[in-house]
Amino acid sequence: MPDRTPPPPAAHESADPSYDWHGLLIVPFGSVLKDIPAALHEVLLFRDEAHGSTAADDSADAPAADAECYAADAPAPRFVGRMPDEYLLCFRQGRLSLIQASVRLTAAEAPEVFAAACAGWLKNAALAAAGVEAPGAVAPSVVAPGAEGQSAAARIGAACEGRDGGVRYRGRLGEESGRADLPQTEAVLSISLDSALNP
Repeated sequence: MPDRTPPPPAAHESADPSYDWHGLLIVPFGSVLKDIPAALHEVLLFRDEAHGSTAADDSADAPAADAECYAADAPAPRFVGRMPDEYLLCFRQGRLSLIQASVRLTAAEAPEVFAAACAGWLKNAALAAAGVEAPGAVAPSVVAPGAEGQSAAARIGAACEGRDGGVRYRGRLGEESGRADLPQTEAVLSISLDSALNP
C-alpha cells in the first residue's frame, strides 16, 4: 500500500492549528462567567472620553462601554504560533459577547503570518458556508493582506473579516496605537470574535 501523506498546505496557509481562531473560543458566546473553564481576573479598560473608545483600540471592535472584560490567570490559547500579548473575554449583561486576542510580530514576518492566518480563516468560512447558508450571511472578505509587491508599511491596516457559522471574526494587521515604546520594526496582529447572532 503506498504511503499516504496529506497534501502540503496551500501557499499562504499554515498547517499550525494555532492559526485557526476557533481555539480562542473556549466556550460558546452567550456563556455566563461561571461557565468559563479558567480562572479570570477583571481588566480595566481606559476609555478616551472624547471618542468613547478604549485607549488601546479605537476601532469598531472595541468593547462597549458597558462590557466587563477579563483576562485569564493561566496562559491563553496559542494564536498564530505564539502566546498572545492580549487575550480578553468581554461580557455584556453577564454573558460572553466578545473575545479579543493580539500578538506582536516583527514588521518583516507580519505580512506573511497575517496572510497565512487569513487564508485559513477564509477557507474555514467558505467550508462552513458550503453547508446550509443562513439568510443574510456575511460573505468573508479581505482587504490587502500580504499583497505582492507592497512594503510591510503599506500592508499595515490590512483586514480579514467574515462569518464562520454563528461567529463573526475580524482580523487586523496594524500598529499598536498609544504605544510610544513600540519599535517601528514591530506590528500587531489582532482578532476580534463576536456572535453573528447579536442584534
